[in-house]
Amino acid sequence: MWEKWGSFPISSTGNFPMARGKFPPHPNAMERSEKFLVGLKAVMAARGLKDAPLSERAGLGTSFIRDLYRKKASSPKLENALRIAEALDLTVEDILSAADGLPCQRTITIAGRVGAGAQVPVFDAYEKGDGPQIEAPPGLPTSGIVAVEITGDSMEPVYSAGDLLFYTRNSHDGVPIEAIGKRCVCEDETGMGWVKLVRAGRDEGTFDLHSFNDTSPTMYGIRLKWAAPVRLHWPSDLVRKL
Repeated sequence: MWEKWGSFPISSTGNFPMARGKFPPHPNAMERSEKFLVGLKAVMAARGLKDAPLSERAGLGTSFIRDLYRKKASSPKLENALRIAEALDLTVEDILSAADGLPCQRTITIAGRVGAGAQVPVFDAYEKGDGPQIEAPPGLPTSGIVAVEITGDSMEPVYSAGDLLFYTRNSHDGVPIEAIGKRCVCEDETGMGWVKLVRAGRDEGTFDLHSFNDTSPTMYGIRLKWAAPVRLHWPSDLVRKL
């Protein structure tokens, strides 16, 4: 029901009323469509983007955005607004927020620090949600993503101190089949956290944890609470803390 229309979705992949018309006939529909255009202009100006390349990236032809501003099309259809937002790696709500002068960076919270050395292989977690905010790497979704910061040099030369690892942890504990043979962030049954290459152990329910260099020996027959493959390694010089 349109009267429940309050905001655009957080994600362009979620449930969304993909109407064939333009923005729904809410009393503020015109205001919101104009706000979208104002926000879009602000985002493009901040990034130094031109109309034609962004239109093409969104799959809308070279003149679509130019024509929006020339009032040849009074407001974009919902599906086209979503295409533009996706081409910018933002949500429609992000673009609307930009019209109010709010920052439209996609952010992820660092959940804690982790090492792989033999002496102190534990997570040093922040209180939930209290970790530093960083600008999300391009192309990486922000929903369901966990970031941890590498501490120490026990993972050289693969990972260095200050680098970030991004992973998605399943809602249920356990080791998914896709984690086997992958570099993973994991926790053993004693509560210790590790970043290791996970392989199946000799005994059922156990795993062998392989290090990234010769300074830390392989750990055999370890029982894990959970393991999550590393989705992205982000070097420290690319990390932008906000």
